[in-house]
Amino acid sequence: MRTYLGLFLFVCAAVSDVHAQGPAIPVGTVLQPLIDNYLIQGFKGKAQFELHSPVPREIVLVTNEPWEGSMSGYFTVFQDSALYRMYYKAENFAYKGDPPAHRLLTCYAESTDGVHWEKPKLGLFDFDGSTANNIVWDGPGAHDFSPFIDTNPDCPPDAKYKCVSLGDGDLLAFQSADAIHWSRLQESPVITEGAFDSDNVAFWDPNTKEYRAYFRDFRDGLRDIKVATSKDFLTWSEPAWLEFPGAPKEELYTNGIIPYFRAPHVYLGFPTRYVERGWSESMRALPEPEHRVKRADTSERYGTALTDGLFMTSRDGRTFHRWTETFIKPGLRTAGNWVYGDNYQCWGVVTTKAVMEEAPDELSVYATESYWTGDDSRLRRFTLRMDGFVSVHAPMTGGEIMTRPIVFEGKNLALNFSTSAAGTVRIEILDEAATPIEGFTLEDAPEIFGDSLSQVVPWKDGKDLSSLAGKPIRLRFVLNDADVYAFQFQP
Repeated sequence: MRTYLGLFLFVCAAVSDVHAQGPAIPVGTVLQPLIDNYLIQGFKGKAQFELHSPVPREIVLVTNEPWEGSMSGYFTVFQDSALYRMYYKAENFAYKGDPPAHRLLTCYAESTDGVHWEKPKLGLFDFDGSTANNIVWDGPGAHDFSPFIDTNPDCPPDAKYKCVSLGDGDLLAFQSADAIHWSRLQESPVITEGAFDSDNVAFWDPNTKEYRAYFRDFRDGLRDIKVATSKDFLTWSEPAWLEFPGAPKEELYTNGIIPYFRAPHVYLGFPTRYVERGWSESMRALPEPEHRVKRADTSERYGTALTDGLFMTSRDGRTFHRWTETFIKPGLRTAGNWVYGDNYQCWGVVTTKAVMEEAPDELSVYATESYWTGDDSRLRRFTLRMDGFVSVHAPMTGGEIMTRPIVFEGKNLALNFSTSAAGTVRIEILDEAATPIEGFTLEDAPEIFGDSLSQVVPWKDGKDLSSLAGKPIRLRFVLNDADVYAFQFQP
């Protein structure tokens, strides 16, 4: 777990610049993950943001079919009603002087729980004289075929599923009625300005009522990310660079950007960080040095570049807070590890049953490993508690945060939080000028402890918050050995 301190001074009394801050932020009854400074006026004591790494679980897919191979990757996973769908490129690495094992293909897998996956025999495309395979696309665009469900209310049924993918140096647009049978929306490419040699993704943005596409280009010689928007998925805006205020320049291989399905006003990104470390004693001490030398004979960076998974968030889809600490580390595996191509995070976040009995559902994300070190590559599942990417944390010595002025609907406040057996969370409600409101002070709020995804905050005398709905307020969180991941006002 990694932390950073807040950038604002904590406000304990009247706020003199209320009017300069603009109007109160409407939060309604929408879930509000505490992942950035957007809602937070400031920090006090030891309170700080903390980035939580997902827990590695089982290998869910091995690309060991003759039409797959060791460079299979760019996985996409999404939940479609009761079915989980997965797409990925099928490719095998050819060492220097070796011919490619087969043409580049796109494959498909499905699951009923997000854990156990099957490769159905689709019967769509021939491979070595048989269509008994899970090849879902064969042709231009197979490089990074990453579909999504189009939730645009004006989307016709025959285009319910869409994607963009690399064609001959540009991005092609695809559509499908059933997520299995695909066709080009038009023969000509839809986006031509970019490098695109990555996992390029697109989706319908419910916030701006337009499509977004995120893709690779090079900025000052470094791999970086651009965004373009469209109203019809065919005509796109001029691409613009993403901005990462306060973050160092780093090469970002993939982007993995998607609206968070539990809070669609928040964009999550899961980029891959690419680092060329060169030869050193540390490099030679990494797992499977013989494979590393063999790959480097084809291209030195194939043997000496490393990749890991990062995490970033945005409120507008263009400016992101990117954590420089890793989200998914290469780890302590002794084989198929610490190579360029490992830890590419799958595009998609899904809900799955908890690993622990009687625990609530959790989030699953996926990442690649064993990339081009053998005859196949592998996809591992990782889990997080719901909304558990980032929390506001304070140790037992204590810390506080105060929100900016907000306006809510409903009558109850619920927290996604966790404490130790001795830890506590206390809530105080203040007016816009940061004056505690009678009946909702710290003295009126019992201490909260435990671990819950949605626990209603109690108040003395059993009162609710209906009298404050529609009025600008602030929330003050006082924490001792506790994490708060999100809050939400409820009817």
